[in-house]
Amino acid sequence: MSRIRHVSGSRPVLAGTAATTATLLIAALAPGASAAGRPTPAAALDHAAAALSDHAAALDLTDAQDTEVRDVILDEDGTQHVRYDRTYRQLPVLGGDFVVHLAPDGGFRGADRATDTPLSLPTVTPKLSAPRAAGLAANALRAANPGELLKRLTAKSELVVDALHGAPKLAWRTDAAALDSLGNPVARTVLTDAGTGARIDSWDTVESVSGDGKSLYGGTVPLETTRNGSSYQLKDATRGGTYTGDAEHQTDLCLLTLCLVRAPATLFTDADNHWGTGKADDRASAAVDAQYGTDATWDYYADVHGRSGIAGDGKGSYNRVHYGTRYNNAFWDDGCFCMTYGDGDGTTFGPLVSLDVAGHEMSHGVTSKTAALTYSGESGGLNEATSDIFGALVEWHADNSADPGDYLIGEKVVRDGFGRNALRSMDRPSRDGSSADCWSTSLGDLDVHYSSGVANHFAYLLAEGSGARTVGGVAYDSPTCDGSTVSGIGRDRLGDIWYRALTVYMTSSTDYAGARAATLRAAGDLYGADGAEYAAVGAAWSAVGVG
Repeated sequence: MSRIRHVSGSRPVLAGTAATTATLLIAALAPGASAAGRPTPAAALDHAAAALSDHAAALDLTDAQDTEVRDVILDEDGTQHVRYDRTYRQLPVLGGDFVVHLAPDGGFRGADRATDTPLSLPTVTPKLSAPRAAGLAANALRAANPGELLKRLTAKSELVVDALHGAPKLAWRTDAAALDSLGNPVARTVLTDAGTGARIDSWDTVESVSGDGKSLYGGTVPLETTRNGSSYQLKDATRGGTYTGDAEHQTDLCLLTLCLVRAPATLFTDADNHWGTGKADDRASAAVDAQYGTDATWDYYADVHGRSGIAGDGKGSYNRVHYGTRYNNAFWDDGCFCMTYGDGDGTTFGPLVSLDVAGHEMSHGVTSKTAALTYSGESGGLNEATSDIFGALVEWHADNSADPGDYLIGEKVVRDGFGRNALRSMDRPSRDGSSADCWSTSLGDLDVHYSSGVANHFAYLLAEGSGARTVGGVAYDSPTCDGSTVSGIGRDRLGDIWYRALTVYMTSSTDYAGARAATLRAAGDLYGADGAEYAAVGAAWSAVGVG
């Protein structure tokens, strides 16, 4: 009952995750000398241009297309990543973007494309007129704001090629904007088939307003919300449309990974944009914690690792709170791309919506979209440990005085009846009576929530070192399995190393020996194979019996 579980669903393989890790963002594309002999942005552009010429057929580039550089990223080792937008007969292509990956010497390593569908249209002359497309978009904006008398409504259409929604087609992209009855801006982008007039897609573009909420565990916290008429929705447009809904004490009906019925996620609304009371008897209070935890996790991955959302695609997930009755659990589900939180039984657990639990759950999604570590055996333990590690790092990054960072998981949600002060303790995982501190040949036979202890122990040692110490007001005592003394390199470097290892080197079958190899390679990439960080990674793994 103390476990935080991960429900597996589909696991698409995404290539090229190395492009977002261990990188130096180049803001300007002007030539100039680079540090440590790395290629300059100008050199990367030359290399990429040569790659486009040599591999045009593989990238489906034709004489009808042009490309424009959007971004250049240089890894510390000189690896180059050049991101392009594409046009077709001078029209922007939605879904035409791609990233070219180059070796330090400029050699072509491959490319990631938003879509692999070849671009070819019989004509770029629309049957639907621009004014007609604008009128359809204006109607869509009105429909998205029912009961509102919109003022100063404008709609501007641009002809594009849509390659995001199946076979490429000519389309109008129309930005419609207006003011609602309170003078607040509302806007919607509508994508319309330029041949048939059918709506292809639409999305809100200006809808976020700042509010606040009184949470159960984090005090009063800021929230980005959505105005809807005269009320507000607990939905954040600045973080991919992430939202929080009420499961209304219902549960999912699932057979293996197929869910026949899902509990609802009825979107929370509020009249004044001040959410919750900080008390459990107000249903919105748990929702505040869940939404805040999602925000903090999004911000950690964006600020520290340059990752936009769980899948790295800028799209948000959603939360369900008040799941089931006295439900002592929280879980991530790939199938719905959502987090779900129970209220706890009040004796062993309170509502399981604390900041580190939220970070833990969303990190299962990150793992699913990167290494996709199989949820059994040693790889399952590494999957769980990854969520614990990043859950703790999210809590530290949030820097919330009401819920300060620590190396305890779920310390806010446990109650006296649980018998200890946290779900898991990273400095000495065996405190829970079941988790392993040290690797052994039988480790893979343990439940993944207990075999994760070895990687949690490694992570603590790598960040803080061995022995007794007080960090952030919390006392820890972390012995090593071989009697060695380990010196820590800090939380930030732990996070950078583990993230690069997860997204670049680990695979679905990585075991503990593989994790040692992956983190050593990551440390070498980031800090050099002769650096103190590389040595510390090796020492920390040896200290928990791996290698």
